[in-house]
Formats: sequence, C-alpha cells, structure tokens
Amino acid sequence: MQQVLRSKDMQEIKTKELAEAFINEQIKEIKAQVGDKKVLLALSGGVDSSVLAALLSKAIGKQLYCVHVNHGLMRKNESEGVCEIFGKMLGENLIYIDATDRFLDLLKGVSDPESKRKIIGKEFIEVFAEEARKLEGVEYLAQGTIYPDILESIEQGEGKKAVKSHHNVGGLPDDLKFELVEPLRLLYKDEVRVVGEALGLPHSMVYRQPFPGPGLGVRCLGAITRDRLHALREADAILREEFDNCGLAKTVWQFFVVVPDIKSVGVKDDARYEGWPAIIRAVNTKKAITATIEEIPYSVLHKITQRITSEVEGINRVLYDLTPKPVGTIEWE
Repeated sequence: MQQVLRSKDMQEIKTKELAEAFINEQIKEIKAQVGDKKVLLALSGGVDSSVLAALLSKAIGKQLYCVHVNHGLMRKNESEGVCEIFGKMLGENLIYIDATDRFLDLLKGVSDPESKRKIIGKEFIEVFAEEARKLEGVEYLAQGTIYPDILESIEQGEGKKAVKSHHNVGGLPDDLKFELVEPLRLLYKDEVRVVGEALGLPHSMVYRQPFPGPGLGVRCLGAITRDRLHALREADAILREEFDNCGLAKTVWQFFVVVPDIKSVGVKDDARYEGWPAIIRAVNTKKAITATIEEIPYSVLHKITQRITSEVEGINRVLYDLTPKPVGTIEWE
C-alpha cells in the first residue's frame, strides 16, 4: 500500500464548517473513485468505521455493503450492539459473520504481537473476499484507517522499526484484490469525531471509546486461550460498568483491561489459587500520538478490584498501569 503522509499545510478540522467542507470534498472524491460499483466496509462499530459508514452512505447510498465480522475478540455484547444499531440504519445491506472459531483456531499458539495482528488482518481480507464473491460489482474495500494508524505502521527513520502494524495498514496482503477507499486516512481521532457530528451521528456513537481492529486479541497478551480471553472480556465489562457508574467514562479518552499470559499464587476459599493479573489502562489524549494517565480515585480502584477478583474466574490480582505515551504505547501489544 502506498504510504500517505499528511501535508503540513493541511487545515486541522476543528469546526463544523471545516468538517462540512471536508465532507463535501470527500463525497466528490468517493463518487469519482467508485462510480457505480459496490463497496464493502469493515464495520466494527467503533468511531472510525461508524463515521466512514455515514460518509459513504451519504456519498453512494445503497452501493454500500457493511460487513461486521465477529472474530471472537470483541468486548462483551459488542457484536449484538453493532447489529442492533446498524441493522436499523442499513437493513439488508448489513452483513453479519460469526467467524469466532475461524480466527481463534488460526491464532492458537501464536504469541508474537506482530504475527497476531497480521494473521487477524489477513483473515479479515479473506472474509471480505468471500462475501464479495456473493455480490455483483464489488471492486472496493472501505476501511476506517486514520492518520495515527499510518504513522505507527511505517518506519520513522533509518534503523528504526515501526511502532506496530495495524491490521488495516501493515497487515494487508500484497495481492489485495480490492481497491481501497480510505477517506479518513489523513485525519486524527479528534477530527474524525468532528466530522461524525457534522454528519449527524449521535453524540454517544461519535464519542464512543476507541477499540483496536484486532480487538481483545492485542489485550489478551501472548498466545490467546479461550479461558483467558473469557476472563479478559468479563473483567473489561466490569471496568466499563464501574467507570460509567462513577462518571469517569465521560472524562477518560480510553480505558480497558489487559490480561497477560502469566500467573501468580493467591488464596481463595482458604486454599492456594493461581490466577492471572488483570491490568487496568486508562489514558487521555487528543491525537493518540501522546497520552497521559488518568488519576483514578482509590475508592473506585478498590471497588473494581473487589468485583473482578470475586466475579471473574481465573483472575486473582488487579494492577494499574501508570505509564504515559511515550514511553509506553496506549495498547500493550
């Protein structure tokens, strides 16, 4: 894929007026690129793909087919929510695929983060190719790629490795059969939100917490197992519920749990209990290039710890990650 770098003189999208100008320009470019052909969109339900779906729908209407793939790495009740919201919006042009076993079988025993990302990215393309064969006239694949995805996926200088491969950038195979449609590729996350509001999307959708393309696959650290993945999903749901309850969900840009492939000894029911640690990550940022750590009240941390260790089988410790970006990245893998 050709590397795309943001021009220094590109005007930052901060207002509704600038967003509307961007939308009008992109609609013209999308129509010119696509013509009367059909477009497949990878619809995760996150901010980027949701804004892209609204933009493409405005530009090409029923030529757009949105594909939601449940790769088994979604948050608790995530796929159900996506289908409920976008099913009303897209009708029969929303295609739901449950590929849980397919993805988890391919990821079995794979511990290297880059390998996991590329396996997930490659399999996504395979799934889209299968769906495209069922539709006549599909020649394009739309992706919610944004500028930080590109920056982190390319080498920043001689002898310097890329930060990580995003499934929609570094994970794409060389023999990709579709031409890409990526109208958001030069925008930062905060700009995508402004565009989303200008398109008329609900505030709750536009300011939904970011979620990586590989999903919980990059938060279930090391080789993914179904039992640890289940523990991660349940612990993450508790964290999100408690942040909602105390109001932190409205002020923290991104928060989640990671569960590494290590165990420590603990005590449960007066007996030895070996379990995984659940690591909480909560950061604030505007462009996702740097990030600061949110100070969570100890009373909230204690409640989250009590709930996770008592309600989630397999977890016996809760830790809080205090590392800003840099030197850490927002995600662990």
